[in-house]
Amino acid sequence: MKYTKLGNSDLQVSRICMGCMGFGDSGRGQHSWTLDEEHSREIIKRGLELGVNFYDTAIAYQSGTSEQYVGRALRDFAKRDEVVVATKFLPRTPEEIEQGISGQQHIENMINTSLKNLGMDCVDLYIYHMWDWQTPIEDIMDGLNRVVKAGKARYIGISNCFAWQIAKANALAEREGFAKFVSVQGHYNLIFREEEREMVPYCSEENIALTPYSALASGRLSRLPGEGGTKRAEEDAYAKFKYDATAEQDNVIIGRVAELAQKHGVTMTEVSLAWLLTKVTSPVVGATKMHHIEGAAKAVELALTPEEILYLEEPYVPHPLAGVMAQNKPAAAKEKHVWSTGDQKIGK
Repeated sequence: MKYTKLGNSDLQVSRICMGCMGFGDSGRGQHSWTLDEEHSREIIKRGLELGVNFYDTAIAYQSGTSEQYVGRALRDFAKRDEVVVATKFLPRTPEEIEQGISGQQHIENMINTSLKNLGMDCVDLYIYHMWDWQTPIEDIMDGLNRVVKAGKARYIGISNCFAWQIAKANALAEREGFAKFVSVQGHYNLIFREEEREMVPYCSEENIALTPYSALASGRLSRLPGEGGTKRAEEDAYAKFKYDATAEQDNVIIGRVAELAQKHGVTMTEVSLAWLLTKVTSPVVGATKMHHIEGAAKAVELALTPEEILYLEEPYVPHPLAGVMAQNKPAAAKEKHVWSTGDQKIGK
């Protein structure tokens, strides 16, 4: 495993971040394909053995049970100061807004619940999961700064935003003396490269870490079209919504991934992630089987030539925004989407 600094922080993170959305009680969330605690622990333990020290979860994942599984496993298998733990919070619910709960109070409630789930006093990275159009950004940044000052989070990050949004938030933070976002977790992979328009150059200019999710496009970049997939591939309607409309053009790129994998004698996962590792700090890679995290770890050692990188990139055509980012606008924010965090429902 190789390690690098997370943007403008002093956190040393593995080049692969283990995404923990696949861990948690399948009876307490949106996903039926998540792993129970026993199997989650096995994957986490294997990740640690491979040198992965960066773990990403969220209060929204399976009603907080992902945080609980991750927290217990890391306490049993690792020393706290040897791992970097990230979790995320969601916007205020309509009920909270109606009750007059401020953005600052909401964030305090969320971090306290997450720390209880994790069994920790502090998280290394606390991530704003998606833009909250119903709450002033001043309240969000103030609330996050209070969390950092209280010692409940070392640094803050943001997910599912546009470049102008993080630029606005960090400019406000600089003006007010608040903690600034040190990382961005966006949707970025070989068949979805819209982040390269503005986010990638902005983060390069500001030394903000890119830790993208969907690094393998929900498994599409790890196998040929039509090949046997996972239970998630069969049942994840959200992933199908994000990718099926562009499948024909994406399949050209996927074919080239397979071609280079055969040439190098490696898996498609290794080629896809090796490409992404030339662009970002640490991709978030979900793992629900042992070979998922083993393949991700191997990708760190694979070096693609400039010609191979260009060969993979050449067929790309612009993609429409999908999923959370397509909803990242004031009108869409008024639609009610509900995530469960256990004690309450969180609207997104």
